[in-house]
Amino acid sequence: MPRINRTVVLTLLITTSSIFLFFQLYYYRQYASKNGLNILSGKEYLSGKDAQWHLVKKFLGLVHKFNLPVFLVDTASLNLLSQDAILYRDSQLKEPHCSFLCTHRDFTTFALLGNLWKYNAALLEAAEERGLELLEIRGKDPRLLNMDDLMGNEIPLHFLFRFNNHLVHVVVLYERSGQYLWHAPFRLRASMDRTFAPFRKLDFGRHAGAYDRPELMLTTLDGLDVRIPKNYSLFLHEHSNNHFLECSYREARAFYQLYPDDTSLEAMNFRMRAKSLIHLASKVLTVLGVPFWLSSGTCLVRALMKDGWYRQCNIIPYSKDVDLGIWIKDYRHDITQAFQKAGLPLKHKFGKVEDSLELSFQGTDVKLDIFFFYEDNNIVWNGGTQAKSGKKFKYVFPRFSLCWTELVELKVQVPCETLDYVMANYGPNWNVPLKTWDWKSSPANVQENGMWPVREWDDVIQVY
Repeated sequence: MPRINRTVVLTLLITTSSIFLFFQLYYYRQYASKNGLNILSGKEYLSGKDAQWHLVKKFLGLVHKFNLPVFLVDTASLNLLSQDAILYRDSQLKEPHCSFLCTHRDFTTFALLGNLWKYNAALLEAAEERGLELLEIRGKDPRLLNMDDLMGNEIPLHFLFRFNNHLVHVVVLYERSGQYLWHAPFRLRASMDRTFAPFRKLDFGRHAGAYDRPELMLTTLDGLDVRIPKNYSLFLHEHSNNHFLECSYREARAFYQLYPDDTSLEAMNFRMRAKSLIHLASKVLTVLGVPFWLSSGTCLVRALMKDGWYRQCNIIPYSKDVDLGIWIKDYRHDITQAFQKAGLPLKHKFGKVEDSLELSFQGTDVKLDIFFFYEDNNIVWNGGTQAKSGKKFKYVFPRFSLCWTELVELKVQVPCETLDYVMANYGPNWNVPLKTWDWKSSPANVQENGMWPVREWDDVIQVY
């Protein structure tokens, strides 16, 4: 065969082979795209909803092996649920699908009940065997922190399991004071792997959070057995208002070094009675469904001026009362009856629902004062009344939202904008304790607000 013909043949063979290989690659890539496979990195891996579903499946198999008591808390998934979806065993469907666990996001969130499991270091190795990358976040246990020892033991706070750019986030919920569940904020240390990209979008971890313990139920979602909060609507509502503020024990210890604590028998007895009164008031208002927060001497108004939660992480020993705040929109006409039924007789009632309402109930040597707050454009305020003269007063605050905290082993709410709240009431010297306090003139935010008409005194000034 002439040399020229041999070259032409070789060229034709090479061209034909290249075209054949090109079409093979094209059709394989089309197949891979339809089936969730990626071949660009040199290895096959799932993507999209398939990857998310398989990650959750791998994760649930792992936690089952280690007996980890997890339940689904992913807000996007829980928002897709309905009672029909929970009761229907969708694993019986013939066609594979992922309707609940596969969302528009590249992560799925579970909670782990920290009090019901024992940490096992083999978890990391077992995760790797399943092709999962694991990132563990640890931090100090706030249950062990106090003013004498600020160190605390380190405990697992968050886990991230990664598979093909999808995450399962596990937030660890710890029981505190036998009353509620708490989780820590999500904080990456400088040495940690920051390629876990979605961590900035996580539902749980922007701040610490607090929840009532939910009742759980086992259901089947997308063919997988999953535990979920039985009342998932209530859980989602809690999640929208779960921000938790830890008391600053460092600040408290520094304060006590300047102003030694009153450890007299009288002060100890007052704290015990005040604690009982706060627990009783919380029980009454919770049954009524009335949200409240710690106010005045109990927490912030006198709390920061005259000891209290924020500055000293404790009840003030010399205020002689317990103070709560309630939005006037949450007022119920049966509040007085509920407290009296609980053994707290009405001591006085000032004002009216439309203006400057406040209630006072008498406990055992400790008075419970409830101040009702009114919203007015960019401020909020509560009123005060001088019984002997009928003078009205107004205490003005910048608007604030509510966060959870713990005081005397009870989960309670306080203003999130703590310092703004305090500065409005006491000015720059809020951190100096004062035992002499005139409610009509001492607060920085007090304003005279006119007089009650004499014809209304019988209704707006009631003293028992």
